Amino acid sequence: MTARIQTWGDVAAIGLSVLCMVHCLALPLLAASLPFLGLFADAPWAHWAFAGTAAPIAAWCLSRPFSDGNRNWALLSLGGSGALLLFMAAAEWPAHEWETPVTVVGGLMLATAHGLNWRRRSHDH
Repeated sequence: MTARIQTWGDVAAIGLSVLCMVHCLALPLLAASLPFLGLFADAPWAHWAFAGTAAPIAAWCLSRPFSDGNRNWALLSLGGSGALLLFMAAAEWPAHEWETPVTVVGGLMLATAHGLNWRRRSHDH
């Protein structure tokens, strides 16, 4: 049962990463054509909400030991680095112009870590 919950955690985290990238890449294009969506395209709360949701899911899923009792520290580091980049982008550090590329790279890092974790867990049984 625990493996199934961890799998769903990885799937949820990958989905959040995809939503984050859609928010960063597609919403500004839609906002140009539909001004109402402009309220959400550059909303700081959305970036903090994505990062604040992704980080605990990543910490929980990626830090869980496998059936042999070991943890994959490389995946944990990759996911942690991705989460850190999401928080950096939310804080607009180092500059506002870097927000989208830093968010996309952070989201890809997190999605990759969760995808590899999911794959490892499916072969772990």
